Amino acid sequence: MAQHIKGIGASAGIAIAKAFVMETPVFDIPTKTIEDAAAEKARFQAAIAKSKGELEIIRENTLQQLGPDKAEIFSAHLLILEDPEIISQVNAKIDEKVNAEKALDEVAQMMVMIFESMDNEYMRERAADVRDVTKRVMAHLLGITFVTPAQINEEVIIIAEDLTPSDTAQLNRKYAKGFATNIGGRTSHSAIMSRSLEIPAVVGTKVVLQEIKHGDLVILDGAEGDVIVHPSDEQVAEYEAKREAFLAQKEEWKKLKNEKTITADGHHVEIAANIGTPNDVKGVLENGAEAVGLYRTEFLYMDAETFPTEEEQFNAYKTVLESMGDKKVVIRTLDIGGDKELPYLDLPHEMNPFLGYRAIRLCLDQTDLFRTQLRALLRASAYGKLAVMFPMIATLEEFRAGKALLLEEKANLIAEGVTVSEDIEIGMMVEIPATAVMAKQFAKEVDFFSVGTNDLIQYTMAADRMNEKVSYLYQPFSPAILGLLNNVITEAHKAGKWVGMCGEMAGEELAIPILLGLGLDEFSMSASSVLRARSLMKRLNKQECEAIVEQVLDMDTAEDVVNFLSTTFDIKK
Repeated sequence: MAQHIKGIGASAGIAIAKAFVMETPVFDIPTKTIEDAAAEKARFQAAIAKSKGELEIIRENTLQQLGPDKAEIFSAHLLILEDPEIISQVNAKIDEKVNAEKALDEVAQMMVMIFESMDNEYMRERAADVRDVTKRVMAHLLGITFVTPAQINEEVIIIAEDLTPSDTAQLNRKYAKGFATNIGGRTSHSAIMSRSLEIPAVVGTKVVLQEIKHGDLVILDGAEGDVIVHPSDEQVAEYEAKREAFLAQKEEWKKLKNEKTITADGHHVEIAANIGTPNDVKGVLENGAEAVGLYRTEFLYMDAETFPTEEEQFNAYKTVLESMGDKKVVIRTLDIGGDKELPYLDLPHEMNPFLGYRAIRLCLDQTDLFRTQLRALLRASAYGKLAVMFPMIATLEEFRAGKALLLEEKANLIAEGVTVSEDIEIGMMVEIPATAVMAKQFAKEVDFFSVGTNDLIQYTMAADRMNEKVSYLYQPFSPAILGLLNNVITEAHKAGKWVGMCGEMAGEELAIPILLGLGLDEFSMSASSVLRARSLMKRLNKQECEAIVEQVLDMDTAEDVVNFLSTTFDIKK
């Protein structure tokens, strides 16, 4: 009899295949007194060398398939393998006649505990990296061979507690038709990777690993968040038809690649894409995005071992601008801090780093670092259509200070005989509720706004979106959030300025009708979502969307809004 398991739809698509259950092997770690410390250290080093070889292959494959920002995960894992602190502590324990397995286990547990106890979210996440890397070394020490995604050679749906970065990077789309996990959410690492790979995924089911056995026939619906085990012949036929319809729909969407985004009643809006590196532009162009709505420049810094030079930054920005031709490129200045740290930048320890020394606050304090980036951006402006925006602006004084530095460096470059575009738009992110409330005042001074909904929602609701205990408060459709968006867009338009959105909400199908009705000018999302959004937009009537705005803004709860939008536009949340 068929069993239905509900989870979170992380990546759309239908998969029907046998289950491939990935269970983490239980390591029975022996405790021995060893006599030959040198031989034990050599055994430990051999396990590290094997692990290093595997990780280098995984990194190279990831670089080819998913680009440098995803490959950087494994550069970090290789650094953990070479960490002199870990190696010296394990060797010290071996000198005390402790066997390598026990020594590594004790050191790894201590490192994980240290990372997990830190206040900083980014550093807490490093605990998972230490576990992933030391598990690999431990397997070699114990002589345990466990199956990895790279070894799968038939079509399967992967079932796991969770997928680590190295697991997801090894997924081969030819065989891995989808995956379902016990834990995770739409913003978890495995979910993001599944969308990059464009394979169906359902996460956060809580029970798939316990309920599904290796070889069970499984249906996966990544849009609805459904997992069906032991489906009937009728269900298989039904979902095969759904899968064919979805694939046919994708082919239809491809026909929209070179079209503008026009609503059913003839209104044009801009659908843009978010990028992290110059390599991502390929996906932007292949999916027909009309602009880059957000270039996250922090990856330039996070992928380097020291501050990138002006020339290095200039070349990266120039590459993107040239590749996009006459299409607009919105580049966000350095947004570091919070959960994004640089190993070579000594940031102060903070109780609440998301509310602390980050983004524009850091740049206005460390102006030498900021001026280098501004000069690189200004020099690159001659090669395309550049717009610059400042992140985490809370006050008019911050925006004015950032703009003043940019204009000062522009004057310096012109005095040096460097060509700089005279048509650079200067705008800002709206991520802080105070900014959204003060939109009227800001609109007089900016060229545009770009709403970062991920932060705006968690700051407005005072709820960390990565904290499972309060994740119910992460409500994009809260009337409070929609009211702030309405104020930002209304005041910007009164001042003749445009408004974009580059948070997750911009690509969410249920949100698109209300955002269109509110008058959002630019929707920026992952490149893989562009054609789906364009297709939806062509079916929407802007005047009808405008007519329902007042009703929605007057509702009491996010649930009321979701139910109303789902029914009105026949779109499932």
